[in-house]
Amino acid sequence: MGLSKLEAKASAKRRLLFFGLFLLLLRPPVAATLPLSTSSRWVVDESGQRVKLACVSWASHLEAMVAEGLGKQPLDFISKSIASMGFNCVRLTWPLFLVTNDSLASLTVKQSFFSLGLNESISAIQVNNPSLVDLPLLQAYKAVVTNLGENNIMVILDNHISKPGWCCSNFDGNGFFGDKYFDPDVWISGLTKMATMFNDTANVVGMSLRNELRGPKQNVNDWYKRGRGSARANPNVLVILSGLSFDNDLSFLSTKPVQVSFEAKLVFEIHWYAFSNGGAWQSGNPNQVCGSIGASVMKRGGFLVKQGWPLFFSEFGVDQRGINTNDNRYLGCFLGLAAELDVDWALWTLQGSYYLREGVLGMEEFYGALSYGWCKARNSTFLQRISALQSPFQGPSNSSVQAYKVIFHPATGLCVARKSLLEPLQLGPCTEAEAWDYTDRHALQLKGTPICLKAAGEGEKVNFGVICSDPSSSWELVSDSRMHLATNLTAGGTRSLCLDVGSDKSSIVTNPCRCLGGDHGCDPEEQWFRIIESNRPVEKPSLEDRLFWSSQWTVF
Repeated sequence: MGLSKLEAKASAKRRLLFFGLFLLLLRPPVAATLPLSTSSRWVVDESGQRVKLACVSWASHLEAMVAEGLGKQPLDFISKSIASMGFNCVRLTWPLFLVTNDSLASLTVKQSFFSLGLNESISAIQVNNPSLVDLPLLQAYKAVVTNLGENNIMVILDNHISKPGWCCSNFDGNGFFGDKYFDPDVWISGLTKMATMFNDTANVVGMSLRNELRGPKQNVNDWYKRGRGSARANPNVLVILSGLSFDNDLSFLSTKPVQVSFEAKLVFEIHWYAFSNGGAWQSGNPNQVCGSIGASVMKRGGFLVKQGWPLFFSEFGVDQRGINTNDNRYLGCFLGLAAELDVDWALWTLQGSYYLREGVLGMEEFYGALSYGWCKARNSTFLQRISALQSPFQGPSNSSVQAYKVIFHPATGLCVARKSLLEPLQLGPCTEAEAWDYTDRHALQLKGTPICLKAAGEGEKVNFGVICSDPSSSWELVSDSRMHLATNLTAGGTRSLCLDVGSDKSSIVTNPCRCLGGDHGCDPEEQWFRIIESNRPVEKPSLEDRLFWSSQWTVF
């Protein structure tokens, strides 16, 4: 006799929970020594070790004012799913009215959903999270924070909007100081209440004071006057300041730094999406667009890293179905620059669906890391691509480790690695990446050895040699994206050869360079490699390698 529908559902849920726990065992979150502070451009723990914020945003600012997805899965299952995907942090959004509007703040979860006509959603929450149904909205928010902490996940409280709803537009009344729903004094009061409420909650490590300042009233003078807000009711949290123009612009800080008393807690945030530049990625040459937009991002916020300030890319994301050309082309460029700068970041977004968004019940979120049913990752290939960015490449100076270079491949999220000098180079996890020096002569040498990377010819695997002054050992960055590594060897005497990935999707070869001209339809991503700096501990060349190469005088 077959299982009843109820038994089958329970059995499926047990299987999913087991799968989530299995993934969690594979990738356990590493708890930092809290609270966090800043040291130059780094976020660090109490011992001075870097803590890289690798976050995912979780929306709790829409009309229901409850974290999305609690009707789809148990809260603990969602938290464990976040950890299993490699995130160590959640950027948990909240609307200002949740703590400043008494008529809204006094509602229970059930009352909030009933007031919106979301009867089916509250019934689903009753099944998956019955303990939350009769809690006041603020207590339900705190329950989410607590459960994330129980799973070693840090939380950044993000004041996303004032009036609950979807964000954002220039004329929604939530954009800048003085707008209909954005009274500066009420805002300060709300921030103070939230900061005080979580004063003793260890896993609340930061407060993002306001999301995406924008609109016709925005101006730099008021940003300096009012933008610092008040999170000092909780001295333990990082204070995260956003820019203007939908958090796309912090350029004004290049000439007038902000003056605050909490400099050791200050972090700046910026957003970067494909749609921030219209359809440029789809209509332009990918190398040229990546070069120009990447330079613009540096001018609008990236320069802060060079000035010694922590920078948090607090929103980026793509349609994870892979059908949006604009998004697809942008992603490789974003990952390359984010790896090079080694910034903290938050993916938009976690939720695979919404209770209610812009009047639509149960809308699916294709930018969501989780599927519509919140039971699995939407796109495992995407998670692989961002996984290398979930661990730091760099950190505060480590006298025991000399800085070196890593060759990162944004299209896969992998790095150039090797098993031994007798085996070809291939793509592998960045935790096992080869350590390189990039010399003034553009040679790529294995760190601490005379051994360099050499091209063998079109379609052939690269190899190693000890004569590093010939054309096959020179690797120049030749495209606007600065992600094409080209050798002076030519294909048929006319075209440069660029580092590429072989047909086996793993080995490192050279092929004619693609998309260096104005072609708008070509795709260069397989040939995009980013040389980035690292100082995390790395294995030294083995004694076998050193002895082998000390006896060799020929080029392989």
